[in-house]
Amino acid sequence: MVLDLRSHQSDIIYPDSDGQPMADNTKQFEYIVYIKKGLDWIFADHSDVFVGGDLLWYPIEGNNKLRQAPDVMVVFGRPKGDRGSYQQWRESGIPPQVVFEIISPGNTFPEMNRKHQFYERYGVEEYYLYDPDRLNLAGYLRVEDSLEEIDGMAQWISPRLRVRFELNDTGKLTLYRPDDQPFETYEEVATRAEQERQRAEQERQRAEQERQRAEDAEARATLLAERLRAAGINPDVLE
Repeated sequence: MVLDLRSHQSDIIYPDSDGQPMADNTKQFEYIVYIKKGLDWIFADHSDVFVGGDLLWYPIEGNNKLRQAPDVMVVFGRPKGDRGSYQQWRESGIPPQVVFEIISPGNTFPEMNRKHQFYERYGVEEYYLYDPDRLNLAGYLRVEDSLEEIDGMAQWISPRLRVRFELNDTGKLTLYRPDDQPFETYEEVATRAEQERQRAEQERQRAEQERQRAEDAEARATLLAERLRAAGINPDVLE
């Protein structure tokens, strides 16, 4: 006798939230946004690269208890678009290839160990962790069936993302795009946008001033020609 489990599995609910906050503090939140939006910029023109932030990932259909929510995930081979959760069986069976975790004071060693084992078991190729309080950066790269620690993350370039990692003298993490330009914070993006707006406004004002000067010069020339004609002089034959 063969049991048909399809109807049973279709009734399973895969929650979009695990009840946990996205971040425990402002520092962790800022780094999550910094990495997520920086990757969005890099892959903006790649329709088959999905970047998610704090999104529950369910790797196995029928098991809604088996899940993780990486702070940032990148999936090559899947389209962009909104998702309540990443249900792998609905995504051509493709797992996130790259995940990031930003450590907070609330993260425990057993918890992070479970995350490592989860990512290792379910196909993650690159796993990066950054602790903004202890200023520690670690990375893991898949070697066959395991995620092996990368020996030295200074100036490391992600094989998948082509992103370079750098810790400055104070331990602050900066990521660099494939064109070697640094990721920008929201404030930096907003400042640059405002500067560009101001430059555009200055150019518009200069163009308006040039137009006004040209109109004034044309008006003066027209007035002079009228006065010459009134005096019986043809301005068109003046040398």
